[in-house]
Amino acid sequence: MKQNIDMKLSELIDIAGLGGITGENDPEITGVCSDSRQVKPGSLFVAVKGTVADGHDYIGKAVEQGAVAVVCGHPVASAEGDVLFLTVPDPADALGRIASAWYGEPSARMTLVGVTGTNGKTTIATLLYHLFRKLGYKSGLLSTVCNYIDEEALPTEHTTPDPLTINRLMEKMADAGCEYVFMEVSSHAIDQKRISGLDFNGGIFTNLTRDHLDYHKTVDNYLKTKKKFFDDLPASAFALTNADDKSGSVMLQNTAARKLTYSLRTMADFKGKIIESHFEGMEIDINGHDVHTHFTGRFNACNLLAVYGAAVALGEEPEEILIALSTLRPVAGRFETIRSPKGFTVVVDYAHTPDALENVLKGINEVLEGNGRVITVVGAGGGRDKGKRPLMAKEAVRQSDQLILTSDNPRFEEPDDIISDMVAGLDADNKERTLCITDRKQAIKTAVALARKGDVILIAGKGHEDYQEVKGVKHHFDDREIVREIFER
Repeated sequence: MKQNIDMKLSELIDIAGLGGITGENDPEITGVCSDSRQVKPGSLFVAVKGTVADGHDYIGKAVEQGAVAVVCGHPVASAEGDVLFLTVPDPADALGRIASAWYGEPSARMTLVGVTGTNGKTTIATLLYHLFRKLGYKSGLLSTVCNYIDEEALPTEHTTPDPLTINRLMEKMADAGCEYVFMEVSSHAIDQKRISGLDFNGGIFTNLTRDHLDYHKTVDNYLKTKKKFFDDLPASAFALTNADDKSGSVMLQNTAARKLTYSLRTMADFKGKIIESHFEGMEIDINGHDVHTHFTGRFNACNLLAVYGAAVALGEEPEEILIALSTLRPVAGRFETIRSPKGFTVVVDYAHTPDALENVLKGINEVLEGNGRVITVVGAGGGRDKGKRPLMAKEAVRQSDQLILTSDNPRFEEPDDIISDMVAGLDADNKERTLCITDRKQAIKTAVALARKGDVILIAGKGHEDYQEVKGVKHHFDDREIVREIFER
């Protein structure tokens, strides 16, 4: 394992492509850190400026704890003793490259495919992981819900982890014999260079709608960040994009990768059409072949097309892919259905943007065809883009017969304030069809009490999450557990 093998600084820097070091001082590196609290004697400390803290402020502490070399973004006046300082234009980018070099460039030892976009990343990455395992390959997954080293499940905290964690996990995957790795690539990860140094063999674009504007400030910045992922793909890779999304073609404008498209509406390399749909699944025509799937909704048809297209791009036989596709099941908390003993259906979904809500509700209404009511329970996360809150409520009530606004992960905000922001998107008529119930468990209980045979309850926003974050503390809370508990009573 690479983390147990020391390496000369000159060798590490050379492999990372950061130039050479001058002078006779060439210390032995025993570990790489970007958090000064993790520095041990012999460590290389990389000072990265983050959104909250600047690593340059902790160089002194890193040196005190035994760092023998420091990579930083500007010259440091207090260069002490034998500590070697290496100044680079972009420490965040350097950290990714150094992390890859330190762990033996694991991404180059496997076929790595990244999935980016506002919605659908988790579903597509996870389904590709399951598909390739069904096709007989050892595979790895880096996702919002769970990380996998073939069969071994590991918990996850971020959509895309930090560079050292990514490469440490990928080294384990490569050592375990994984041939393929599928990973979600968030806009934060692209912007913060967390994927620098990774050797991608393919990229998939799902869609782009308003999200993370608390971080990116404008939709244009958000778009450019996603586009950078494709701009950086090598000519040997493929770039697969959603032709039905207006930003899809933008992703391909400057990429050197092989350009491929998928679509439900227009001509594309991978074309799909929904033939029949119900809550247990749908039948889709993919490039002239009918396949029955366990998924529902146009958005899921799009996701399946992306999975099919990526598998074909990676050289798999179309017939084998379609057979495997027909056996795949929905990802946890993504259009996950629970049937009530009283004859109505509950759908639990991670939808937490206006577009995602629109897609899920459209999928529900397409199956219902007016034969049943839709009751939607939804909130919005605290400490995130406030501008999307009224838009979420407006979209939810537009496609629902009854809307119940409730708490999601309020974080450090007051839940009632978040609900008030959502209510601002409703007119007088909409408000008559809306209840505000701050306690999420009570909101779910109310929806169940209101539902009749044939109705559908959508519980949106949290999906797979098994906690509610309040004032910096995570309390156990799982929408699916609550629903089953109510049904059992």
